[in-house]
Amino acid sequence: MARDLALLIPEIAVLLTAVGALIAEMLRRPRAALAVAVIGLLVATGLTLRLVGGTDTTVFGGSFRIDGLSVWAKLVLLPATVFSLLLARVDVADTAREGTVYSLLCFATLGALALAGAGDTMFLVLGTLLTGLATFALVAYPDTDPATEAAMKFFVFASVTTAIMIFGLTYWFGASGSTLLADLPGMDTMPLAVILGFVAVVVGLGYKASLVPFHFWAPDAYEGAPLSIAAYLSVVPKVGALFALAQVVRAMPPESGWTAVLAGLAVLSMTYGYLAALVQDNVVRLLAYSSIAQSGYFLLGIVAVGASELALPSIILFAAAYAAMNLGAFAVTAATGRTLSDFGGLGRARPLMGIAMVIFLLSLVGIPPLAGFVGKFLLFAAAIDVQLTWLAVVAIINSVLSLSVYLRIIVPMYRPAETAPSAPGTWPVIVVVITLSATLIIGLFAQSLLGQPMV
Repeated sequence: MARDLALLIPEIAVLLTAVGALIAEMLRRPRAALAVAVIGLLVATGLTLRLVGGTDTTVFGGSFRIDGLSVWAKLVLLPATVFSLLLARVDVADTAREGTVYSLLCFATLGALALAGAGDTMFLVLGTLLTGLATFALVAYPDTDPATEAAMKFFVFASVTTAIMIFGLTYWFGASGSTLLADLPGMDTMPLAVILGFVAVVVGLGYKASLVPFHFWAPDAYEGAPLSIAAYLSVVPKVGALFALAQVVRAMPPESGWTAVLAGLAVLSMTYGYLAALVQDNVVRLLAYSSIAQSGYFLLGIVAVGASELALPSIILFAAAYAAMNLGAFAVTAATGRTLSDFGGLGRARPLMGIAMVIFLLSLVGIPPLAGFVGKFLLFAAAIDVQLTWLAVVAIINSVLSLSVYLRIIVPMYRPAETAPSAPGTWPVIVVVITLSATLIIGLFAQSLLGQPMV
């Protein structure tokens, strides 16, 4: 027991942080709640560093995995939550339940970490429910009609997809007699039970990752929620769910047909996401559809899990790149405005914000030498390594299409504008500077990063 708890110290620190922020809110000390949340998550990040490069193991009878995926999930998601907290300060400062937002963000992150390290089907359910319950409330926080409508759509969609996942997991339990993912290979003589359970899991995690066709809640939720919450939803629950899917496929019996399911979803998500983004005038909705497309790219690495040595490093590196560039893009949006017209003249009036937004968007396209290029290059290589060259070609074509999507934001930024953009606040600028540095560092020093033990 002592060994298991010692390996779970980062997760325990996140739990104590969430409770501490909630206590500060109960004492009507919202600034103290923010301080507790930020410091606690940074401490949890520091506690995770000692686990990097360690031997893969499990705790509590194999139900939770301490491996490269779960460790790097903490190193990506905990700092991402800190940035979301800083952006949330702008959105919820001096409101009635400000500290509650900080606490809920920490609880939702704990759920995402539970997903990323899941070694048991019950952790898939627990992580999905914990992130869901917290984020429903966060989306509805503004108490406006759009926010309430978005939260209700989010809730209803989540209820249905989670119920489907739980029902499908009963096939795995009935066939294997166990809830452990490690026991799935023993079901190789029952292919129907394997694929039915897997499809149900994809439905449950696919909604969380906003994969097509489980994405319908995302654009409305992003638009109705505070921008900081939209930024959070686009990164932390999504990456947690995708890492959970990677944990699941690591244990799937070979030749069960699951790669075809994921390859099809990858094509649908990438293509539909960018085509829908092309017609958006609202930058938040555009970024929402962009995040749907980016989820499809993650699947290129997931389909190669177990068959290519590049699979897990590509997923991890792209997750770090995606978190930096997507949070950065949302931070610029938070400092500028929600519509394309708000971005008019931004590059002329606010050169730093303009250059940063250009770098974030070009990184999302996959232009070298930025972080997004390195991540996508590895994902393409992983797909090709498992003889899915056609999937890599489709992904490259969609990357070209994405350039036309992001140019819809870039071009207005360098046109003359009738009114100058408003001055950005302090916290968005800090987030922009840090995420911009991360986007450049990951891209320029990717070879050194890949030389470190990831998995």
